[in-house]
Amino acid sequence: MHNRIQSCLKVSACLFVSCLWLSQALWADEIVSVKDGNGRKIFINAGETRTKVDWAPGGPASAKAGNATLPPAEISHLVEQTASRLQVDPQLVHAIIRVESEYDPKAVSNKGAMGLMQLIPSTAQRFGVENPFNPKENIEGGVSYLKHLLDLFGGDLPLSLAAYNAGEGAVQRSGGVPSYAETQEYVRKVTNIYQSGSPQSGANAAGNKAPAPPIVRSVDERGVVHYTNVE
Repeated sequence: MHNRIQSCLKVSACLFVSCLWLSQALWADEIVSVKDGNGRKIFINAGETRTKVDWAPGGPASAKAGNATLPPAEISHLVEQTASRLQVDPQLVHAIIRVESEYDPKAVSNKGAMGLMQLIPSTAQRFGVENPFNPKENIEGGVSYLKHLLDLFGGDLPLSLAAYNAGEGAVQRSGGVPSYAETQEYVRKVTNIYQSGSPQSGANAAGNKAPAPPIVRSVDERGVVHYTNVE
């Protein structure tokens, strides 16, 4: 009887240790289920932690956009480096990241958008992003997509932002910023942060950089609105 009790205790201890190890493994390497552009379910390793971004129908609604969170220095460096290489204003990239994810590289929306710049699986694949939770890859893919949109819409900022939020097809079909309330709010939020020149929204948030030139609005001969902070 004594031997039987000892055996039971050993089995229980082994089960406890196994469960503890399994729970730690699951916590340390969370698998996220998202849907790609074709509605297929895919599973992605989200790393150690994951923060779900609150989204309204059609896209990001809050993402803590009202808070003035300073970006980590390494993310500011990646933004500055990538945006400068692709000839996109780093301040604009920061404004998008702030609204999209509030600088959370593990953010996942209920629409399946992932990482700092909230790339959906089809966009990540389109721009060669293998791990959208890797800040370097995510920023590379997001800025590349933003550059594509700016070129596609002739530098028109509202149309480019609307396309980033709702898709370029939606903008092309509507002939302007779609009437979706969420998309219009998204364009307003990003534009306001970008135009404000707030240090919380720009690459100089990490310090040691002079303030960026003021944002200038201009309209070309085709009636297209442009925003620039180039002196």
